[in-house]
Amino acid sequence: MDVEYHEEYVRNSRGVQLFTCGWLPASSSPKALVFLCHGYGMECSNFMRACGIKLAKAKYGVFGIDYEGHGKSMGARCYIQKFDNLVADCDRFFKSICDMEEYRNKSRFLYGESMGGAVALLLHRKDPSFWDGAVLVAPMCKISEKVKPHPVVITLLTQVEEIIPKWKIVPTKDVIDSAFKDPIKREKIRKNKLIYQDKPRLKTALELLRTSIDVEDSLSEVRMPFFILHGEADTVTDPEVSHALYERSASNDKTIKLYPGMWHGLTAGEPDENVELVFSDIVAWLNERSRHWEPEERVRTPSEPEKHHQAASKKIARVSSSNGTESPVSADGRPQRRGNFLCGLGGRRNHQQCRM
Repeated sequence: MDVEYHEEYVRNSRGVQLFTCGWLPASSSPKALVFLCHGYGMECSNFMRACGIKLAKAKYGVFGIDYEGHGKSMGARCYIQKFDNLVADCDRFFKSICDMEEYRNKSRFLYGESMGGAVALLLHRKDPSFWDGAVLVAPMCKISEKVKPHPVVITLLTQVEEIIPKWKIVPTKDVIDSAFKDPIKREKIRKNKLIYQDKPRLKTALELLRTSIDVEDSLSEVRMPFFILHGEADTVTDPEVSHALYERSASNDKTIKLYPGMWHGLTAGEPDENVELVFSDIVAWLNERSRHWEPEERVRTPSEPEKHHQAASKKIARVSSSNGTESPVSADGRPQRRGNFLCGLGGRRNHQQCRM
């Protein structure tokens, strides 16, 4: 199937140029929209390219944005001054796509990997009735007690964060070695110069900690449909963290699947057969929830989010970690215009078409 690739720079409310990109099925209108939220230090155009292509081949419209300071976007490398700014940038760009006439009747899903899982959950909290669901791959939605810093350490770092916010003084292990199992893929990722591989900056580390605590405290407020995928051998984000989200969320349509022996990088660092299994599960979940929306159905009040999904979902599918089998648990044509689908204050734009 032919896949069209687009990229463009847009400008956020703070005047910073951000890189955006998208993959679309070339011969038909996408059945639904998927918005990529990449992980800490990562980027969309290269690292998440395979993800974009696979989903576009499954007839989804896929859109991504490099956060400020990440990938091809402008800003101090991997410096997160305020996590809310990052969420606001995604919210603005993603909704600009959803608001296009040819996409208004499409289902819209968030897709978050690692730290991107926290971004997706905060986007949902920002506008609870807007999103039709989320795919959360090894999400950072809670700091594991195994790695949470001592309160005294946090207090000391907080006292100097405004003095030396950009200092790369936070010690950390090599995440690439820990996240990606396949040695060939691991080295390819390491050679990607768009990926940040230095020590975390002080303020960035504290923002990630605060965000994780904030998300953890509000897990019970998650109401949208979601699918969590997590490798059982993940040492970067604890699978128990995903269990906490699954157990505490208020969603009536939630699924969790643990993959025995798999690491953190489920979609990019596993052997090919494992990656194909993961994407097969993702596409199947999306296919079951993608639909055509009438204009009046999109007028949903905040007090009645996802009314359609709550009525349609009759069970929660769960996969046990012991045998990997699924067991249900009871519970309540081509678009008319292809134009400039990446919105912003002008900027460079590029189009490519590839046959996959």
